[in-house]
Amino acid sequence: MISDHSPVQPIRRAAIVAEARLWLGTPYHHQASALGIGVDCVGLVRGILRARLRVDPDIPAVYSRDWAEASGRETLLEAARVHLSEIDPANAQPGDILVFRFRPHMVAKHAAVLASPQTMIHAIEGAAVGEVRCNGWWRRRVAGAFAFPGIID
Repeated sequence: MISDHSPVQPIRRAAIVAEARLWLGTPYHHQASALGIGVDCVGLVRGILRARLRVDPDIPAVYSRDWAEASGRETLLEAARVHLSEIDPANAQPGDILVFRFRPHMVAKHAAVLASPQTMIHAIEGAAVGEVRCNGWWRRRVAGAFAFPGIID
């Protein structure tokens, strides 16, 4: 877990995007966070934190595919608020994390790295990590946006 007592190294947005692009092609694997081997959307964010900030946030040891629906809690948003800095989604820039809800009135359960004003990098079931258009469909589903601690540009 990142805490007030943990030293945070300054990090540039371009370094976050470059790290996320290293994960392109990594197969989807639920609960994984291993570059080139397997990753889910949470694992992608964890992998970037490990590589660029040298921290690995604590997460639940096991989470099911229906964890959000089963509990009704905004677990992903709550965890993002602990480990990242919440920002206005309208001000999100490359290197920031977007959190999505797939349907209105459902809990948020997907995350991606904004790679450019028009694209995002994400891990989604059934596909390898990819850089895709962050189009209107995705934009309408943003539930929150977050910056990594220590952003300097």
